[in-house]
Amino acid sequence: MKRHSAPDIYIQLKNRVTLPKGKAVTLRDVALLITEPEWEELLYSMQLIQPEQSDGNLVLIDLLTVIPRIRELLPEANIKPIGEGRTIVEIEGQREARKPSKSLFVLVWLLLFFGSALTIMNFHADVNMLEVQIRTVEMLTGHRDEHPYVFQIAYSLGIGLGMVIFFNHLFKKKWNEEPTPLEVEMFLYQKNIDQYVMNEEFSKLKQREDGGSDHAGGTL
Repeated sequence: MKRHSAPDIYIQLKNRVTLPKGKAVTLRDVALLITEPEWEELLYSMQLIQPEQSDGNLVLIDLLTVIPRIRELLPEANIKPIGEGRTIVEIEGQREARKPSKSLFVLVWLLLFFGSALTIMNFHADVNMLEVQIRTVEMLTGHRDEHPYVFQIAYSLGIGLGMVIFFNHLFKKKWNEEPTPLEVEMFLYQKNIDQYVMNEEFSKLKQREDGGSDHAGGTL
């Protein structure tokens, strides 16, 4: 009986969630729970906030505002937070998903291709790569060849193969489960964006609470 009157609730907020416009944010949307089975559905269905137009497309859910709501429902619960204490809720509009334009894709591909090629050629010109290749072939064969095409073709293929191995990606195929350098950079970039948004939204939340406490006695 004691276990039912004072359940243990382990709660972990999700990192970032996306919800459709007009949907109320429930605990199921933003958190994972471990508790007694008879309390799970009651807790998961608890509404936390109804986003309004003035909230914009990003809403911050703080664990310090979630715990009091749980205690209102289960005053004797032992709440044990796990992980991060805040999560971002992104409100997406009811917009039709548009497929990327093929012409735009081709244009971006061409820009990247020729931009990368020019970068490599300019680097080779700066370090006088042609003379290095001629000297390398001369050291290997004993004869000086002003146009070492075989060596240059092998060198060019090696650059392409090295890039494929380095980025661990060829079209949609990956050689192993390790993330590519680009994926790591995108992850860190998104993490920094989320942290910045959390800080900004938390500052706005504190300002609204301080303003509300001055005018309405601090009612949330």
